[in-house]
Amino acid sequence: MATMTAAQRRAQAKAEYDAFLAACPSRKLLDRISGKWVTLVLAALGSDSAHRPGADCAGGPRAMRYSELQRLLAGVSQKMLTQTLRSLERDGLVARTVVPTVPVTVSYELTDLGLSLYETMRGLKAWAEAHMDDVLANRETYDNRVV
Repeated sequence: MATMTAAQRRAQAKAEYDAFLAACPSRKLLDRISGKWVTLVLAALGSDSAHRPGADCAGGPRAMRYSELQRLLAGVSQKMLTQTLRSLERDGLVARTVVPTVPVTVSYELTDLGLSLYETMRGLKAWAEAHMDDVLANRETYDNRVV
């Protein structure tokens, strides 16, 4: 049996990723990136719009300070936002930049990897906003049916 280099082993493992298999590490990644706060943080960092309700979020990526993100993401706790940003930074989706000013300035922005995920998440967010009325109507019909 021929030996494999580390690069060959990584390539083989990558080719074998299958989220339908219980032991596949991509399942944990899917679990992490499918959360609402991850979706909303990615959407916020991926857009330089005014972030008004109903504003178009197709402006492009920009760095944001923690306080900007917290104001924008209504209902997010400080703990949840911190955990979300840390997990995104750990996965290489968000870069954290510290500027030694008084007080210290910290900003977050999407990496190239994060930008590639943002493109997918932007479509998901837009779909949810565009079809919410349909979903609510279907829920009401379902809840009011006689079983």
